[in-house]
Amino acid sequence: MKTLALRIYLTVVTVLLIFALVSGWLAQRNLEHERTQVQSMAAWNERAAAWAELIENSLPPTTAPREEQARVFLDWADRLRMPMALDDAKGRRIATSELLDERLRRWPELRTHMQRSSLSDGRTLWVMRPGVLRLRITGGLQGPGPMGPPPPPREGELIALGGPGGPVPNGAAGLPSLPPPPRIQPWLSPLAWMVPPWLAEGVPALALTLVLLFVAVAIGAWPVVIHLTRRLTALRKGVEVFGSGELQHRVAVEGADEVAAVARSFNEAAQRIEDLVTSNRSLLANASHELRSPLARLKMAVSLMAEASPERAARIRDEIHQDIKELDALVEEVLLASRLDARRDIEKGPIDLLGLATEEANRVGAEVSAAPGFPMQPCTGDERLVRRAVRNLLENARRYGGPEVELTLTATPQALALAVLDRGPGVPPEQRERIFEPFYRLPGHAEHAGGVGLGLSLVRQIALRHGGQVRCEAREGGGSCFVLSLPR
Repeated sequence: MKTLALRIYLTVVTVLLIFALVSGWLAQRNLEHERTQVQSMAAWNERAAAWAELIENSLPPTTAPREEQARVFLDWADRLRMPMALDDAKGRRIATSELLDERLRRWPELRTHMQRSSLSDGRTLWVMRPGVLRLRITGGLQGPGPMGPPPPPREGELIALGGPGGPVPNGAAGLPSLPPPPRIQPWLSPLAWMVPPWLAEGVPALALTLVLLFVAVAIGAWPVVIHLTRRLTALRKGVEVFGSGELQHRVAVEGADEVAAVARSFNEAAQRIEDLVTSNRSLLANASHELRSPLARLKMAVSLMAEASPERAARIRDEIHQDIKELDALVEEVLLASRLDARRDIEKGPIDLLGLATEEANRVGAEVSAAPGFPMQPCTGDERLVRRAVRNLLENARRYGGPEVELTLTATPQALALAVLDRGPGVPPEQRERIFEPFYRLPGHAEHAGGVGLGLSLVRQIALRHGGQVRCEAREGGGSCFVLSLPR
């Protein structure tokens, strides 16, 4: 995955797709179950109608004595081995089979589960739906029977599904006026023992299943979300550790998405901050050290002036002015170094490099030469900073390289080069990089030679801000050559 947004999008789409597929499958299963119920109820209605027609054709007419009607009905009930009862057209009981009578005595609540069939001659046939006894045994019906646990079904008992019944005339042996539809095996049968019966079938069962599916999807999606946000959590902890003061702390960069880009940017910013803080600490420590010498000399000069002769006092005043000048130069260079550390961008404008170099060379009495083909048009950069870099190179050459100082200008297709050459003792190869470090001075250079070790460091900082570089080379015939390169 290239982006975190794409991963989150695909995760959401996948979860929704799974939820839709499973929901559709459950809805289809519920529809099939409902269709099976309807078909079963229709089959039971047909079977009940067939029994009713069979019994009606076998029973004596309504004008026959009630005893004869009861005898023939009980004979059929015994042959069919079904719990049945027969009422006349006025709702009075003609006969009740022994099996029905036994079950109603043991389980009176079964009266609400009778199937009613009206015969064409006005009589009413009552049949206990097969399967009700199984419901009673498995606990589907509430309340224990008065005679203890029920016996298992007799061999040969029919197990049917039942169908809807009609109203019962008043006085029909205590039977209800409208028996409920037959109970069928709930489609949510695996959980039927855990939920109320009304939640185990039909629309409530479908709604309950969808709720359970939603809970399962929500629980399953949690580890996925944790996996997606794990790196964000690690990044947050890394930022907190860095903010607590551990500037060297970095976060792991994993992947190639937005989180990895943020982690990479954080590491780069943390490195810049660490470098800046370290540079400021070093600058402060070194500046404090460099300030001690001129301040100590000033303190001693002030204490000596009170007892010195006029001639001696004049020399002391000159030394005080020199120390103040040195302090002023030190403060200026420290401030410039701090500004360069804090600012990443510089104000660029046109620079007449040849004219600038000539002006600065005249200040120290250096010779200027430009190679043939050196461009006369201005280059781009911060003129104030470039002037400071050229001045530091020239003053460094005059201070340590003797009176013979040269400045040459050359050009390449990619850069302009300004070289300052002297005939001093030179710089050892192993020291040519260290001399550009802040406050570093070559061994054996006394403080009275001037400078505090920030000049060349500022030259490198200025060159880097312009996208260039500075280096120290050995000059042929002795001495040093400092080359400042700036992009064209």
